[in-house]
Amino acid sequence: MGAFDTVITYEKGTYIETDTGNKVSRKATIAGAANIILGGKSIIQTGSILRGDLRRSTAGQHVVISMGRYCLIGEGTVLRPPGKMYKGAFTFYPVRISDFVHIGPGCIIEAAQIGNGVEIGKGCILGKFVIIKDLAVLLPDTVLPEGTVVPSMSVWGGNPGRLVDTLPETYQETMEAKCKGYYQRFRLAS
Repeated sequence: MGAFDTVITYEKGTYIETDTGNKVSRKATIAGAANIILGGKSIIQTGSILRGDLRRSTAGQHVVISMGRYCLIGEGTVLRPPGKMYKGAFTFYPVRISDFVHIGPGCIIEAAQIGNGVEIGKGCILGKFVIIKDLAVLLPDTVLPEGTVVPSMSVWGGNPGRLVDTLPETYQETMEAKCKGYYQRFRLAS
């Protein structure tokens, strides 16, 4: 946390804090909470929609959305599992989100996997079964079509999304510090 970083405050009662340090907005829509795993110290902001109810139709418990530590789901973002026809029936597949992932506001995510240290800008749309490898950046308003694979250490932008730059070797430390710093600055108003 830098000396000039502003503190981000929220009013008491607007967020629920779990035992593992997750902060979930009371105005976020979480359907099928039993099918969602949050790793800890993650923030789900106001207006976000997590669709844990969209799961395989077989009996038993299924993890639909799995998130690591120090993740941020921005305001108004929709996170839902990808689905397709399989053996004559429509079925959903799980979403795996690793540690230190920031998803900006207003995104629509149907990816299969988002790797460690990924930053997704405001207004991005990730089609079904997109895979984002570790340490990647999606610029604001990037649209990735179904099945796109984003390699590590890359910056993507545009519609449709394409490679526009690469990341420095030190990006992992930078992204971890950014995610931890954001979590530390996101505090209850005094």
